[in-house]
Parts: sequence; structure tokens; C-alpha cells
Amino acid sequence: MVNVIGVRFRNDGKLYFFDPGTLWPTPGDYVIVETSRGVEFAETVTTIKEIDEAGLDSPLRPVLRIATAEDIRHNEDNHAAERKAHAICQQKIAEHKLDMKLVRVEFTFDNSKILFYFTANGRVDFRSLVKDLAGVFKTRIELRQIGVRDEAKMLGGLGPCGRHICCGAFLSDFQPVSIKMAKEQNLSLNPTKISGICGRLMCCLKYEQDQYEAVRRQMPKVGKEVVTPDGVGVVHELNVIRESVRVRIRKGDSYELRDYPMGEVHRAGQQPQKNEEKPADTQPVNDVQENGKPHQNGEDQPASDEQTPSRHRREKPARAKGEDGERKDRRADARAKGDASAAKENAARSRSDEQHHHGSQTEVGDRCADSVQVTTNKPVKASAEAAPVAKEETAPAANGWKAALAKAMASASGKEAD
Repeated sequence: MVNVIGVRFRNDGKLYFFDPGTLWPTPGDYVIVETSRGVEFAETVTTIKEIDEAGLDSPLRPVLRIATAEDIRHNEDNHAAERKAHAICQQKIAEHKLDMKLVRVEFTFDNSKILFYFTANGRVDFRSLVKDLAGVFKTRIELRQIGVRDEAKMLGGLGPCGRHICCGAFLSDFQPVSIKMAKEQNLSLNPTKISGICGRLMCCLKYEQDQYEAVRRQMPKVGKEVVTPDGVGVVHELNVIRESVRVRIRKGDSYELRDYPMGEVHRAGQQPQKNEEKPADTQPVNDVQENGKPHQNGEDQPASDEQTPSRHRREKPARAKGEDGERKDRRADARAKGDASAAKENAARSRSDEQHHHGSQTEVGDRCADSVQVTTNKPVKASAEAAPVAKEETAPAANGWKAALAKAMASASGKEAD
């Protein structure tokens, strides 16, 4: 951020920023500044303010000093000399028979240069004119060709509204103006009514153009069929300032023109614009909390944004819970299958032991112990579907063990009796 002041070299000139340094000029004070053309006399327009240095087009030049009474007298003498130089230049232009119109003559504050502003329809060869002017004023001469808008800005005048023209009063830059702006604002296309004293379109057409464009985007076009409170009609005219629409409605064998506010007219197939406040939330909410559990009271959740989760957030925990349940079911099925296979192996072992029950009591006891240990150390964790199968397969195995054990004990007791 840098401190700057705004100055103006002429009443119709552009606003320029300079670095005040340690000086503190106020609006209305005259200052001496350094410019690309040399030392200049200017008037302070704004107070000291801070602006962003990145927004500057060129480096700031310093304010040399606040103008004194002698500086003010010297500036007045330069204005008097400008009027004399203007008359001399007019005479030289007539002598050289050049097709150009002299507009203004300006002296720099230090009298190091004289600038002549002129208008012309085309290019002008003024080299001989510059030589004659340099011989008369004995200083550096510069001729600049300007347009008709700049001419009106320098000379000033009154516009069709009766006030001073905008470019000569406060406008620093010219904005582009087109005939389309006059059409959209429903102005007469007569060139004498929409042109300024410069012969170009008036600059004030640009002032309200943005508002006209914004309102027209919300209004139906002329010739379109619209729906009104009195029925269907055709748009006849638009009043952007009042924001109303004139519609031609059929009444019997004739037509009638009626004016309606913009909000009461809408295109066919569309609803009229209403500025009614929307309720907070009227849609029912499922009785599910963020953790996926239902509410105990069975009431709907609050409709506020902080308490009511979105539909996506409500469904996500439920979806996650379903996936976990599927995983658990798959694990239970796998365990049931493993237990069923183990039961089949035990049944096969028991059948083989029953076939070979003629072995010794020790072997039978060991085998029975092993079988019992297998069945007791590995409990069956099967699902509801796998439980009946395991029960049917393990039953015959248990009966075989009992028969083999009974036979072995009977044979042993018979031997002892003998």
C-alpha cells in the first residue's frame, strides 16, 4: 500500500496519481508535479489515500512542491500566451492551406514545449507548419491529432439535457456506446435525438444499460404467448422502468390491451414467479439415527441442517452394517463346513474301529479315548442349517463306540471268570 493524491491538469482532464512524499496538500490546492512532459502545474482533487501498488500502471512520480503565489501568476501568464499562440497557428494553417481544425494550444509550466491539438478527416502533412511555428516561438513544437469526442471534451458545452456535457464535467475515459443500447432502452432512433454535440452517440446511454439488460432477462419477449390472470395473451410491449408487461388479450371478436406487473405474467408451461418463503423441510425423515439404530420414541428427527443427516449419511451406516452381517454369515458357513467334515472323519474312524473290534482292550480303549478326545476338544459350531446334518452323522459313530466298548468289556469279564 502506498500513499497517493489525485491531481488534474485541466478541468476536463483525466485524474492522475502522484506521490505526495512529506507534503500534505488538500483538495483545491495547486501543486507542481513532475511528468513525462516535464514540470507541470496541477490542481489537487482528492485527499491523501492508500491504494494497492499492484494496481498502478506506471511508477508514481513525486510532487515537487505546493504551488506558491508566483507559480500561480506564471500559470496565468502561460494561459495568456496560449491564446496568442492559438491565433498565430490559425494564421499559419491558412497560409499553408491545410485541411485541419485547431482545437487547443497548451504550454508546459517551464515553457520547454508547446502542444497544438487539432482535428482532421485524414492524415495531414504538417511538417512545413512545424518549421514555421518553431521559427516563431523558438521552442519545441508538437502537433497532436485528436478525435471529435476529445474535441468536445476540451471545448465543453451543454448537452440535450441542459447540463454540461458529461465528458467535460466528470468523465475521465470514454466508454463504448452502440445503437443497440438505444434500441433496448426504447429510445427514438433519430440521430439528432440520441447524439451529443460531438456528433457521436451520447455517453449517458451507457449509464443504465446494465439495469435494462438485467430486467429484460426476466421479462418475456415481445410477440410471445404468455399466461395472465385474465387468460392467455400475446406480449405487445415491455416497460422496463416500471417492470410491467402490456399484453393483448382476445375478448370476443376484438382484442384488448392490459398492463400487468412482471411477476403476474409467465410463459406458457411455466409457473409464475412468487416470492414466498419456503418451509424449512416438509419431507418425512426415516426413524434412523446416524449409528443405524431406530429412535426409541418413534418420532421424526428434527429438520435442522445440524441435527438431520442427509439421505446419504443415513443410508451409509445401514449399508456398512449389512456388509458386516454378510461377512459373519460367510464365516459361520465356513466353520459349519469344517465341523461337518471333521464329523465325517470321526464317523469314518469309528466305523473302522468297529470293524476291527477284535483287537486288544488297550487298543480299543486308546482308540475310544482318542475318539472321545476329538469329539470333546473340538466343539461343533454350526449354523442352524448345518446342525441337523452333523447330528445325524455323529449319532451312528457314538453307537459304534458303545458297542465296541461293551464287547471288549464282555470278553474281558469272560476271561476273568474262566
